[in-house]
Amino acid sequence: MFRTALRNVLAHKARLLMTVLAVMLGVAFVSGTLVFTSTISDAYQKSSQKGYGHVDVAVQPHHREGGEGNPGEAPKLSQGLLDQVSKVPGAAFATGSVNGFAAIADKNGKLIGEGFSSSGANYYPGPGGKDARYPMKDGRAPHGAGEIALDAKTADRAGYKAGDTVRISVDGPVLTQKITGIFTTDDGSVSAGGSLALFDTPTAQKLYGKPGEFSQIDVKAAAGTSQTALKAGIDKVLPKDAESVTGKQLADDEAEIIARSMDGMRTSLLVFAGISLFVGIFIIANTFTMLVAQRTKELALMRAVGASRRQVTRSVLIEAFVVGAVAGVAGLVAGIGIGAGLRALINKTGSAIPDGPLVIAPSTVLVSMVVGIVVTMLAAWLPGRRAAKIPPVAAMNSVHAVATTKSLVVRNSIGGVLFALGAAVVLTASSSTMLGLGAAVVLIGVFVLTPLLSRPVIGAAAPVLRLFGMPGKLARQNAVRNPRRTAATASALMIGLTLITGLTVIAGSVQQAIDKMATQSLKADYVVSMASMTSLSPDVEKKLSAHPDVTATSPLRMSPSRVDGDFQNLTGVNGDSIGKLTKPEFTAGSFAGLSGDKAVVDDATARTHHWKPGSSFAVTFEDGKKGRLTVSGVYKGNDLMRGIMVDTKTLAPHASRLDDRQVMVKTKNGTSESVKDSLRKALGDNPAIQIQTKQDISDGISKLINVLLNMLYGLLAMAVIVAVLGVINTLAMSVFERQQEIGMLRAIGLDRKGIKRMVRLESLVISLFGGVMGIALGVFFGWAAGDLIKKGINTYELVLPWGRMGLFLLLAAVVGVLAALWPARRAAKLNMLSAIKAE
Repeated sequence: MFRTALRNVLAHKARLLMTVLAVMLGVAFVSGTLVFTSTISDAYQKSSQKGYGHVDVAVQPHHREGGEGNPGEAPKLSQGLLDQVSKVPGAAFATGSVNGFAAIADKNGKLIGEGFSSSGANYYPGPGGKDARYPMKDGRAPHGAGEIALDAKTADRAGYKAGDTVRISVDGPVLTQKITGIFTTDDGSVSAGGSLALFDTPTAQKLYGKPGEFSQIDVKAAAGTSQTALKAGIDKVLPKDAESVTGKQLADDEAEIIARSMDGMRTSLLVFAGISLFVGIFIIANTFTMLVAQRTKELALMRAVGASRRQVTRSVLIEAFVVGAVAGVAGLVAGIGIGAGLRALINKTGSAIPDGPLVIAPSTVLVSMVVGIVVTMLAAWLPGRRAAKIPPVAAMNSVHAVATTKSLVVRNSIGGVLFALGAAVVLTASSSTMLGLGAAVVLIGVFVLTPLLSRPVIGAAAPVLRLFGMPGKLARQNAVRNPRRTAATASALMIGLTLITGLTVIAGSVQQAIDKMATQSLKADYVVSMASMTSLSPDVEKKLSAHPDVTATSPLRMSPSRVDGDFQNLTGVNGDSIGKLTKPEFTAGSFAGLSGDKAVVDDATARTHHWKPGSSFAVTFEDGKKGRLTVSGVYKGNDLMRGIMVDTKTLAPHASRLDDRQVMVKTKNGTSESVKDSLRKALGDNPAIQIQTKQDISDGISKLINVLLNMLYGLLAMAVIVAVLGVINTLAMSVFERQQEIGMLRAIGLDRKGIKRMVRLESLVISLFGGVMGIALGVFFGWAAGDLIKKGINTYELVLPWGRMGLFLLLAAVVGVLAALWPARRAAKLNMLSAIKAE
C-alpha cells in the first residue's frame, strides 16, 4: 500500500502541484512570520543588553500606590542622593541620568528620527572626565546652554559634523545649538532609526526637570563586587520614594517587554497565516476528493483483491503526508526568504531595525513541517475515508459516487444549525472575541450550506449566460453539476472577500464617525500640538494668543490628581474662551462661569460618581494640596474630549511644571494656507510642531486607517492567491474528468473557441458566486460589529462603500477569468478522438 501511494503521488505530479503551492503559501506565511519576529526580537534584545552594559545597579523614583504621596509623578532623585550612593561600599562610580524628548531638524528644516524615538539626555562626566555611555567619535562633550553633541548615525543621515549649528525643540520653542561633538552609542532606539542629542547636565535638568534632579542614577560596581551585593548596599541608603534594580534585571525586563510586543505582532500575522491555511484546506480536500473519485475503480479493485478499508484510507493519507512534507520544506525555505525580505523592507521605510543575524529557531522548522503535514493530512482524511466506505461492486459499476439524498439532508441540517448558532453569537456579542468566534461559526455554517445555496444563486445567472449561446448553457450546468465541488471552490474565495469587505465597511464607518465627531466637537480653526504627542511649553500659547490673526486660544493642560480617593487627570482649559473653541453637547449646565472651584465633567464620569450640576467633590491636586470642586455642567464625552475640565488658573498654583497637551486656536478669517504659514512662522518654523485644521485631523486619521487597511489587504491577498489556485485546480481536474464529454462536444460541432468560452464562463460563475457570498457576509459582519464600536465611538454609523464593494466583485470576476486561462486552453487542445476513448 505504501508503494502504491508513492506511485500515485508520482503519477499525478501536475495535478498535485496546485495543492503543494496552496499549502506552501500558508506554511511560508507561518515560517516567515516566526523568522521575522524572532529576528527583530533578538536584535532588539541584544541591543538593549549592550545599552545596560555600563549599569550594574540603577536607582529609580518609586511612586507608591494606594493613596500614599501626591497624585503627580514620583519625586526626582537629588544630587545629594547621587553623592550618597556613589560612596556605598562596592560602588566604583555613579552617573546621574536626565532624559526627555528632543526633536532635531535636518538642514532642510525637516524632523530627523522617528518622532517618539527623537530623544535628549545629559552627558555626565565620570572617571577621567568622560561619560562611558557615549564615547566621542569627533569633537568634545557639550558645555553650557548653547551646545549639544549628536549621535553618529543621525549626524551621518543629516550631514552634520562638529562645529555646525542645528535647530532643535524640546517642548515647542526652537533652540539654535552648536554641535560640539559626534558620539557613538549602543542605545536601542538610535540603532532602530531614532536620534539622540546630549546636553550638559545643568542644561538637561533645566529642560527636562529641575536643577539638581535626576530621573535615574546608574551605578557601576567596583571590581569583585556583584550586582546583588551592590544593590543590597544601596538599598540601605535609599529613601522610601526611591528603589534600586540590578542591570541584569533591567535588561531582562526590557527583553520581556520586547518579547511581549513581538507576541502581538506575531499573533496578528499568524492569524492571517491561519486564514490562508484554512482556505488551503478547501483546495486540498477538493483535490483529494477528485483524485479519489478518478481512482474509484482502482480502489475498488484493491478492495476486491483483499485490501481493507483502513488500508485504502491509509494509502490516501500517505499521499497526503508526502505532499505535506514537500510543501512544508518548500514553505520553510520560502518563509526564510519572506522573513529576510520583511526586515529589508522595514529598513527601507526608515524604521530601521538594529543589526543582527537572521534567526531561524528549531521551533520554526518544527512548526513549519508539522503545519504542512498535519493540515494536508487532515484535509485528505475525509475523502480517503469516504472512498474506503464505497462497496467494491458499486465502485466498479460507477466511476463517480453521487451523494445520497440522506447525506445532503444531514449536511444542510448541520449547516443551518451552525449558521443560526453563529449568527446568534454575532448579534449578541459583548466583546470582539465573542464576535470573532461567532463569525467563524457563521463562516463554517455557510460553507456547509453552500451546495444548497449554489443552485439558486448560480441559477439566477442563467438569463445572462444564455446570451453566450450553448457554451453559456453548458457552463451553468457544469457549475451546478457537482454542488459540493462548486461549494468548496467558491468558499475559498468567499472567506477572503468576507474579511476584506468586513474590514472595509468597518474602516469606512469609523472614518465617517471620526469626521462627525471632529465637526461636532470643535469650533477651533486650528489645533496645535507636538508631532511626537509630547507636551508643549506654555510659551506656545502665549505666542499664538499674541498673533494679530488670532481671536481666541485655549490649552488642554493635563494635571494628575486624586478625585474622591481615585487617581484622575484634570484637564485645564481657558474658562473664558473654551466655549468659542469647542461645542460639546451639554446634557446639563454649560461652560459659562468655568473658573475658580467650578468644573464641567463628561457624562460617563458623572454617572460613575452620581454627579449632577451643583454636586461637589473632594480633590487632591498634583502638589498634594486638597480642595473641593463644584460641577457646573455635564457634557457628552467622546474620544476628542472627555474627563473633568477646570480653568487653567485653578491648576497652575499646584503644577510642578506647566505642560500643554495641545492648544486650540480661533482666527479672524477661518482656515487658509496663508494663516497656517503665518502661525508656523510665529512659532519659529518648528518641525516638531504640527498645526492642524479639523480636516487635517480627519485626513491624518484617514491616512492611518488606510495604511492599516492596505496592510491587511496585503496580508489577505495571500488567501485570495490561494483561492485562485483552488479555482485553477478545480477546473483543471474537472476538465480531466470530462474528457469524454468534451470530446463528444467537439465531435458534434462545438469548436475550440466554444470549449474555451464554456470553461471560462464556468470559472466566472463560480468566482462571482463566491464573491457575492463573501461581500454579503462581510457587510453582515461589519453591521454586527457596529454595536461594539458604538460603545467607544458614539457617532458610529454603518457606511456601505459601494464603490469598493463593486471593485471587490470585479476582482472576483478577474480571478475567475485568470484562473480559467490554463484549464480552458488545455480543454481546447484535447484531441477529440483520444478524449472520447479515454476512461
